[in-house]
Amino acid sequence: MLARDVIVAPLITEKSMSGTVNQQFSFEVHRNATKTQIRQAVEEIFKVNVIKINTTNVLGKRKNFARRGVRTSGKQSDWKKAVVTLKPGQKIELGGLNYFEQ
Repeated sequence: MLARDVIVAPLITEKSMSGTVNQQFSFEVHRNATKTQIRQAVEEIFKVNVIKINTTNVLGKRKNFARRGVRTSGKQSDWKKAVVTLKPGQKIELGGLNYFEQ
């Protein structure tokens, strides 16, 4: 699996922004990616040193819809989240902009 296939997107949320103070950055990753693959992808793409990686499988929510008197239900996709801790003093910048800075 290529490095660009492992990292799907950065997570830009209020909670993930608060983790940047402790050198922690959050990413959406491929469902089948291992911690070793995630470490190698982050180090290759962003040229930083990774200390630790925490992963979690996020289950999609169930939704109910009512349109024109017909009730249907659906489910959002499941996805995997990785929280990457970097060596002190390092940071990640995306496209020349540092989205992770507050």
